[in-house]
Amino acid sequence: MYAVAMPRQYTMLYNASHIVLPFFKSNSGVMHPTSVSSLNPIASIWCVIENIFLAATAEGLACSMRIPVGDEGKNVSKAVGAPEDYMLPCYIGLGYPADEQPAVEQIKYTAKQKIHLGKW
Repeated sequence: MYAVAMPRQYTMLYNASHIVLPFFKSNSGVMHPTSVSSLNPIASIWCVIENIFLAATAEGLACSMRIPVGDEGKNVSKAVGAPEDYMLPCYIGLGYPADEQPAVEQIKYTAKQKIHLGKW
């Protein structure tokens, strides 16, 4: 699945009509948390990202997302002139969906097939 998903993430961003870079101001505890509250900035930005997806979808737009790997986020931050204490959690691609979309087959399961009691 990973081998299929990664190239598609690049393609969807490349073809998106708009790219959103949702930076957030990080504290020193985000990457090395000492308490649950030190994770508040990253938890908040993911709530914002979710709301962007929900609002865009409600307006008939399609969304894609990719999380930067390695130093990629730092390199993008530097390229766009973001302050040093800001982090980029992901890229968001926005645009109108393609006219011809492949049908996605939904596999239906019963609760009995998915609930496992006393075993994995």
